[in-house]
Amino acid sequence: MLTRWFTTAAENRREISHVQVGVRRSRLRSVIMAAALATGLTGLASLPTTATAEEIRQPRQVAYVTNNADNTVSAIDVASNTTIATIPVGAAPDGVAASPGGTRVFVANNADNTVSVINTATNGVIAIIPVGAGPTGVAVTPGGPRAYVTNSGDDTVSVINPATNSVVATIPVGTAPTDVAVTPDGTRAYVTNNSSNNVSVINTATNTVIATIPVGVAPTGVGVSPGGTRVLVTNETDGTVSVINTATNTVIATIPVGTTPSDVAFSPNGARAYVTNSGDGTVSVINTAGASLITTVTVGTTPIGVAVSLGGTRAYVANSGDGTVSVIDTATNTVEATLTVGATPTEVAIANVP
Repeated sequence: MLTRWFTTAAENRREISHVQVGVRRSRLRSVIMAAALATGLTGLASLPTTATAEEIRQPRQVAYVTNNADNTVSAIDVASNTTIATIPVGAAPDGVAASPGGTRVFVANNADNTVSVINTATNGVIAIIPVGAGPTGVAVTPGGPRAYVTNSGDDTVSVINPATNSVVATIPVGTAPTDVAVTPDGTRAYVTNNSSNNVSVINTATNTVIATIPVGVAPTGVGVSPGGTRVLVTNETDGTVSVINTATNTVIATIPVGTTPSDVAFSPNGARAYVTNSGDGTVSVINTAGASLITTVTVGTTPIGVAVSLGGTRAYVANSGDGTVSVIDTATNTVEATLTVGATPTEVAIANVP
Protein backbone atom coordinates (compact mmCIF):
# COMPACT_ATOMS: atom_id res chain seq x y z
CA MET A 1 0.00 0.00 0.00
CA LEU A 2 2.78 2.37 -0.77
CA THR A 3 0.42 4.64 -2.61
CA ARG A 4 -1.63 5.06 0.51
CA TRP A 5 1.06 7.60 1.21
CA PHE A 6 -0.62 10.18 -0.97
CA THR A 7 -1.03 13.78 0.08
CA THR A 8 -2.13 16.90 -1.72
CA ALA A 9 -0.33 20.21 -1.43
CA ALA A 10 -3.14 21.32 0.85
CA GLU A 11 -2.58 18.41 3.23
CA ASN A 12 0.80 19.31 4.68
CA ARG A 13 -0.30 18.41 8.15
CA ARG A 14 2.34 15.81 9.00
CA GLU A 15 5.49 16.26 11.00
CA ILE A 16 7.24 13.72 8.75
CA SER A 17 7.76 14.57 5.08
CA HIS A 18 5.86 12.49 2.53
CA VAL A 19 5.94 11.84 -1.19
CA GLN A 20 2.88 11.28 -3.34
CA VAL A 21 2.90 7.99 -5.14
CA GLY A 22 -0.88 7.53 -5.22
CA VAL A 23 -3.37 7.54 -2.42
CA ARG A 24 -3.33 4.18 -0.81
CA ARG A 25 0.00 4.98 0.80
CA SER A 26 -1.15 8.49 1.22
CA ARG A 27 1.92 9.75 3.01
CA LEU A 28 5.18 8.00 2.21
CA ARG A 29 8.00 9.25 4.35
CA SER A 30 11.13 10.94 3.03
CA VAL A 31 13.10 7.80 3.81
CA ILE A 32 11.25 6.11 0.97
CA MET A 33 12.12 8.95 -1.36
CA ALA A 34 15.74 8.44 -0.37
CA ALA A 35 15.37 4.77 -1.08
CA ALA A 36 14.24 5.74 -4.60
CA LEU A 37 11.60 4.67 -4.61
CA ALA A 38 -12.64 -9.24 15.73
CA THR A 39 -14.60 -9.71 17.23
CA GLY A 40 -14.15 -10.07 20.96
CA LEU A 41 -12.89 -13.62 21.38
CA THR A 42 -11.02 -15.30 24.18
CA GLY A 43 -7.32 -14.62 24.53
CA LEU A 44 -5.07 -16.26 22.00
CA ALA A 45 -3.56 -19.44 23.36
CA SER A 46 0.19 -19.87 23.42
CA LEU A 47 1.42 -20.90 20.00
CA PRO A 48 4.52 -22.82 19.00
CA THR A 49 7.37 -20.82 17.56
CA THR A 50 7.49 -23.00 14.47
CA ALA A 51 4.84 -23.65 11.85
CA THR A 52 1.90 -25.70 13.07
CA ALA A 53 1.11 -29.14 11.70
CA GLU A 54 -1.82 -27.54 9.85
CA GLU A 55 0.52 -25.14 8.10
CA ILE A 56 3.05 -27.84 7.28
CA ARG A 57 0.55 -30.15 5.65
CA GLN A 58 -0.97 -27.44 3.50
CA PRO A 59 0.29 -27.76 -0.08
CA ARG A 60 2.06 -24.41 -0.04
CA GLN A 61 1.46 -21.12 1.66
CA VAL A 62 2.98 -18.32 -0.37
CA ALA A 63 3.29 -14.68 0.67
CA TYR A 64 3.02 -12.28 -2.27
CA VAL A 65 4.72 -8.91 -1.70
CA THR A 66 4.30 -5.95 -4.04
CA ASN A 67 7.56 -4.10 -4.75
CA ASN A 68 6.36 -0.64 -5.69
CA ALA A 69 9.60 0.85 -6.98
CA ASP A 70 10.71 -1.98 -9.25
CA ASN A 71 7.33 -3.12 -10.63
CA THR A 72 7.55 -6.65 -9.35
CA VAL A 73 5.95 -9.03 -6.87
CA SER A 74 8.07 -11.28 -4.65
CA ALA A 75 6.64 -14.74 -3.93
CA ILE A 76 7.88 -16.08 -0.58
CA ASP A 77 7.44 -19.70 0.52
CA VAL A 78 6.09 -19.44 4.05
CA ALA A 79 7.45 -22.80 5.20
CA SER A 80 11.04 -21.92 4.36
CA ASN A 81 10.89 -18.10 4.28
CA THR A 82 12.65 -18.09 0.91
CA THR A 83 11.80 -16.20 -2.26
CA ILE A 84 10.63 -18.66 -4.91
CA ALA A 85 9.78 -16.19 -7.67
CA THR A 86 10.02 -12.53 -8.66
CA ILE A 87 7.12 -11.65 -10.94
CA PRO A 88 7.07 -8.59 -13.25
CA VAL A 89 3.72 -6.79 -13.06
CA GLY A 90 2.48 -3.29 -13.89
CA ALA A 91 3.79 0.12 -12.87
CA ALA A 92 3.99 0.88 -9.13
CA PRO A 93 2.21 -2.20 -7.77
CA ASP A 94 0.42 -1.46 -4.53
CA GLY A 95 -2.48 -3.50 -3.14
CA VAL A 96 -2.55 -7.28 -3.46
CA ALA A 97 -5.12 -9.97 -2.66
CA ALA A 98 -5.38 -13.72 -3.16
CA SER A 99 -8.46 -15.55 -4.39
CA PRO A 100 -10.19 -17.85 -1.85
CA GLY A 101 -8.95 -20.97 -3.60
CA GLY A 102 -5.40 -19.67 -3.81
CA THR A 103 -5.17 -20.05 -7.58
CA ARG A 104 -5.05 -16.36 -8.43
CA VAL A 105 -3.47 -13.21 -7.00
CA PHE A 106 -4.71 -9.74 -7.95
CA VAL A 107 -2.28 -6.79 -7.95
CA ALA A 108 -3.33 -3.13 -8.20
CA ASN A 109 -0.83 -1.21 -10.34
CA ASN A 110 -1.15 2.38 -9.21
CA ALA A 111 0.81 4.12 -11.96
CA ASP A 112 -0.72 2.48 -15.03
CA ASN A 113 -4.34 2.06 -13.86
CA THR A 114 -4.43 -1.71 -14.21
CA VAL A 115 -4.76 -4.89 -12.19
CA SER A 116 -2.39 -7.78 -12.92
CA VAL A 117 -3.74 -11.30 -12.39
CA ILE A 118 -1.12 -13.86 -11.34
CA ASN A 119 -1.59 -17.61 -11.80
CA THR A 120 -0.13 -19.04 -8.60
CA ALA A 121 0.62 -22.39 -10.23
CA THR A 122 3.12 -20.78 -12.61
CA ASN A 123 3.69 -17.41 -10.88
CA GLY A 124 3.11 -15.70 -14.20
CA VAL A 125 0.72 -12.90 -15.17
CA ILE A 126 -2.23 -14.27 -17.13
CA ALA A 127 -4.33 -11.11 -17.48
CA ILE A 128 -4.08 -7.32 -17.25
CA ILE A 129 -7.35 -5.52 -16.44
CA PRO A 130 -7.84 -1.77 -16.98
CA VAL A 131 -9.54 -0.15 -13.98
CA GLY A 132 -9.96 3.41 -12.68
CA ALA A 133 -7.34 6.07 -11.97
CA GLY A 134 -4.68 5.29 -9.38
CA PRO A 135 -5.76 1.84 -8.16
CA THR A 136 -4.46 1.16 -4.65
CA GLY A 137 -6.37 -1.46 -2.67
CA VAL A 138 -7.90 -4.75 -3.76
CA ALA A 139 -10.02 -7.40 -2.04
CA VAL A 140 -11.71 -10.56 -3.31
CA THR A 141 -15.08 -11.77 -2.03
CA PRO A 142 -14.95 -15.08 -0.13
CA GLY A 143 -16.79 -16.95 -2.85
CA GLY A 144 -14.43 -15.52 -5.44
CA PRO A 145 -16.99 -14.13 -7.88
CA ARG A 146 -15.91 -10.51 -7.53
CA ALA A 147 -12.81 -8.42 -6.80
CA TYR A 148 -13.11 -4.83 -5.52
CA VAL A 149 -10.43 -2.26 -6.40
CA THR A 150 -10.14 1.23 -4.90
CA ASN A 151 -9.25 3.91 -7.44
CA SER A 152 -7.67 6.75 -5.47
CA GLY A 153 -7.40 9.07 -8.46
CA ASP A 154 -11.07 9.22 -9.41
CA ASP A 155 -12.88 8.39 -6.15
CA THR A 156 -14.39 5.14 -7.35
CA VAL A 157 -14.27 1.40 -6.78
CA SER A 158 -13.99 -0.95 -9.76
CA VAL A 159 -15.77 -4.30 -9.51
CA ILE A 160 -14.04 -7.11 -11.41
CA ASN A 161 -15.54 -10.41 -12.52
CA PRO A 162 -12.59 -12.82 -12.18
CA ALA A 163 -14.25 -15.31 -14.53
CA THR A 164 -13.95 -12.85 -17.41
CA ASN A 165 -11.21 -10.59 -16.01
CA SER A 166 -13.32 -7.55 -16.80
CA VAL A 167 -14.84 -4.63 -14.91
CA VAL A 168 -18.58 -5.14 -14.42
CA ALA A 169 -19.38 -2.08 -12.29
CA THR A 170 -17.89 1.22 -11.08
CA ILE A 171 -19.04 2.61 -7.73
CA PRO A 172 -18.59 6.25 -6.63
CA VAL A 173 -17.33 6.46 -3.03
CA GLY A 174 -15.59 9.11 -0.90
CA THR A 175 -12.50 11.17 -1.62
CA ALA A 176 -9.25 9.31 -2.29
CA PRO A 177 -10.38 5.74 -1.56
CA THR A 178 -7.43 3.81 -0.26
CA ASP A 179 -8.14 0.31 0.97
CA VAL A 180 -11.00 -2.19 0.86
CA ALA A 181 -12.00 -5.27 2.85
CA VAL A 182 -14.94 -7.63 2.41
CA THR A 183 -17.01 -9.32 5.13
CA PRO A 184 -16.72 -13.11 5.49
CA ASP A 185 -20.20 -13.62 4.06
CA GLY A 186 -19.32 -11.45 1.06
CA THR A 187 -22.31 -9.14 1.45
CA ARG A 188 -20.46 -5.90 2.24
CA ALA A 189 -17.24 -4.16 1.30
CA TYR A 190 -15.71 -1.48 3.54
CA VAL A 191 -13.68 1.26 1.80
CA THR A 192 -11.42 3.80 3.54
CA ASN A 193 -11.66 7.28 2.03
CA ASN A 194 -8.37 8.90 2.98
CA SER A 195 -9.18 12.52 2.21
CA SER A 196 -12.78 12.61 3.44
CA ASN A 197 -12.11 10.90 6.79
CA ASN A 198 -14.80 8.29 6.43
CA VAL A 199 -15.56 4.74 5.35
CA SER A 200 -17.99 3.78 2.59
CA VAL A 201 -20.01 0.59 3.07
CA ILE A 202 -20.90 -1.14 -0.19
CA ASN A 203 -23.73 -3.63 -0.61
CA THR A 204 -22.10 -6.19 -2.90
CA ALA A 205 -25.44 -7.47 -4.19
CA THR A 206 -26.37 -4.08 -5.63
CA ASN A 207 -22.90 -2.48 -5.78
CA THR A 208 -24.21 0.65 -4.11
CA VAL A 209 -23.05 2.59 -1.03
CA ILE A 210 -25.47 1.92 1.83
CA ALA A 211 -23.67 3.79 4.63
CA THR A 212 -20.88 6.30 5.24
CA ILE A 213 -19.11 6.10 8.59
CA PRO A 214 -17.01 8.99 10.02
CA VAL A 215 -13.71 7.74 11.47
CA GLY A 216 -10.37 9.34 12.35
CA VAL A 217 -8.12 11.61 10.28
CA ALA A 218 -6.76 10.14 7.03
CA PRO A 219 -8.12 6.58 7.25
CA THR A 220 -5.91 4.21 5.31
CA GLY A 221 -5.94 0.50 6.09
CA VAL A 222 -9.02 -1.60 6.81
CA GLY A 223 -9.64 -5.14 7.97
CA VAL A 224 -12.75 -7.17 8.77
CA SER A 225 -12.70 -9.64 11.67
CA PRO A 226 -13.08 -13.33 10.78
CA GLY A 227 -16.45 -13.32 12.53
CA GLY A 228 -17.59 -10.32 10.51
CA THR A 229 -18.78 -8.27 13.49
CA ARG A 230 -15.93 -5.77 13.67
CA VAL A 231 -13.98 -3.62 11.22
CA LEU A 232 -10.69 -1.99 12.15
CA VAL A 233 -9.54 1.19 10.37
CA THR A 234 -6.08 2.77 10.69
CA ASN A 235 -6.12 6.56 10.90
CA GLU A 236 -2.76 7.87 9.71
CA THR A 237 -2.76 11.42 10.96
CA ASP A 238 -4.09 10.94 14.49
CA GLY A 239 -2.29 7.68 15.26
CA THR A 240 -5.39 5.66 16.10
CA VAL A 241 -7.46 2.68 15.04
CA SER A 242 -11.24 3.02 14.77
CA VAL A 243 -13.33 -0.02 15.72
CA ILE A 244 -16.59 -0.30 13.77
CA ASN A 245 -19.55 -2.46 14.82
CA THR A 246 -20.83 -3.93 11.55
CA ALA A 247 -24.34 -4.45 12.97
CA THR A 248 -24.80 -0.70 13.38
CA ASN A 249 -22.02 0.65 11.15
CA THR A 250 -20.87 2.96 13.92
CA VAL A 251 -17.52 3.49 15.65
CA ILE A 252 -17.62 1.88 19.11
CA ALA A 253 -13.99 2.36 20.18
CA THR A 254 -10.81 4.23 19.26
CA ILE A 255 -7.43 2.64 20.05
CA PRO A 256 -4.20 4.70 20.23
CA VAL A 257 -1.34 2.96 18.40
CA GLY A 258 1.99 4.10 16.95
CA THR A 259 2.96 6.93 14.62
CA THR A 260 1.20 6.96 11.25
CA PRO A 261 -0.63 3.62 11.39
CA SER A 262 -0.92 2.18 7.93
CA ASP A 263 -2.32 -1.32 7.56
CA VAL A 264 -4.11 -3.90 9.71
CA ALA A 265 -4.51 -7.69 9.65
CA PHE A 266 -6.39 -10.07 11.93
CA SER A 267 -5.23 -13.41 13.27
CA PRO A 268 -7.33 -16.30 11.88
CA ASN A 269 -9.34 -16.62 15.11
CA GLY A 270 -9.86 -12.87 15.37
CA ALA A 271 -8.34 -12.58 18.84
CA ARG A 272 -5.46 -10.39 17.73
CA ALA A 273 -4.92 -7.64 15.16
CA TYR A 274 -1.58 -6.42 13.85
CA VAL A 275 -1.17 -2.75 12.89
CA THR A 276 1.86 -1.38 11.02
CA ASN A 277 3.08 2.02 12.19
CA SER A 278 5.01 3.43 9.26
CA GLY A 279 6.18 6.53 11.09
CA ASP A 280 8.08 4.77 13.87
CA GLY A 281 9.01 1.37 12.42
CA THR A 282 6.80 -0.72 14.68
CA VAL A 283 3.81 -3.06 14.71
CA SER A 284 1.10 -2.66 17.35
CA VAL A 285 -0.48 -5.91 18.56
CA ILE A 286 -4.10 -5.38 19.60
CA ASN A 287 -6.33 -7.51 21.81
CA THR A 288 -9.57 -7.31 19.89
CA ALA A 289 -11.71 -8.48 22.83
CA GLY A 290 -10.76 -5.49 24.93
CA ALA A 291 -9.91 -3.12 22.08
CA SER A 292 -6.58 -2.56 23.80
CA LEU A 293 -2.88 -2.58 22.99
CA ILE A 294 -0.97 -5.73 24.02
CA THR A 295 2.54 -4.88 22.89
CA THR A 296 4.62 -3.11 20.27
CA VAL A 297 7.09 -4.95 18.02
CA THR A 298 10.01 -3.16 16.38
CA VAL A 299 10.41 -4.12 12.71
CA GLY A 300 12.10 -2.55 9.68
CA THR A 301 12.00 0.95 8.24
CA THR A 302 8.59 2.35 7.28
CA PRO A 303 6.43 -0.77 7.60
CA ILE A 304 3.31 -0.61 5.47
CA GLY A 305 1.57 -3.87 4.57
CA VAL A 306 0.93 -6.81 6.90
CA ALA A 307 -0.61 -10.27 6.53
CA VAL A 308 -0.93 -13.18 8.96
CA SER A 309 -0.20 -16.77 7.94
CA LEU A 310 -3.19 -19.06 7.59
CA GLY A 311 -2.25 -20.97 10.73
CA GLY A 312 -1.77 -17.75 12.66
CA THR A 313 1.81 -18.44 13.73
CA ARG A 314 3.50 -15.67 11.75
CA ALA A 315 2.85 -12.11 10.62
CA TYR A 316 4.60 -10.83 7.50
CA VAL A 317 5.37 -7.10 7.40
CA ALA A 318 6.50 -5.20 4.28
CA ASN A 319 9.12 -2.59 5.24
CA SER A 320 9.04 -0.11 2.37
CA GLY A 321 11.98 1.92 3.60
CA ASP A 322 14.62 -0.80 3.59
CA GLY A 323 13.42 -3.37 1.06
CA THR A 324 12.74 -6.12 3.58
CA VAL A 325 9.97 -8.23 5.06
CA SER A 326 9.93 -8.79 8.83
CA VAL A 327 8.53 -12.16 9.96
CA ILE A 328 6.96 -11.92 13.41
CA ASP A 329 6.53 -15.01 15.59
CA THR A 330 3.03 -14.41 16.95
CA ALA A 331 3.61 -16.58 20.02
CA THR A 332 6.43 -14.39 21.30
CA ASN A 333 5.76 -11.19 19.33
CA THR A 334 9.38 -11.07 18.23
CA VAL A 335 10.94 -10.88 14.77
CA GLU A 336 12.21 -14.34 13.85
CA ALA A 337 13.48 -13.49 10.36
CA THR A 338 14.17 -10.56 8.06
CA LEU A 339 13.85 -11.29 4.34
CA THR A 340 15.22 -9.19 1.49
CA VAL A 341 12.75 -8.52 -1.32
CA GLY A 342 12.43 -5.89 -4.06
CA ALA A 343 12.55 -2.10 -3.92
CA THR A 344 9.95 -0.41 -1.71
CA PRO A 345 7.85 -3.42 -0.65
CA THR A 346 4.35 -2.21 0.00
CA GLU A 347 1.64 -4.82 0.57
CA VAL A 348 1.43 -8.51 1.47
CA ALA A 349 -1.14 -11.23 0.76
CA ILE A 350 -0.85 -14.90 1.65
CA ALA A 351 -2.26 -17.53 -0.70
CA ASN A 352 -2.85 -21.18 0.13
CA VAL A 353 -1.66 -22.44 -3.24
CA PRO A 354 -3.19 -25.82 -4.15
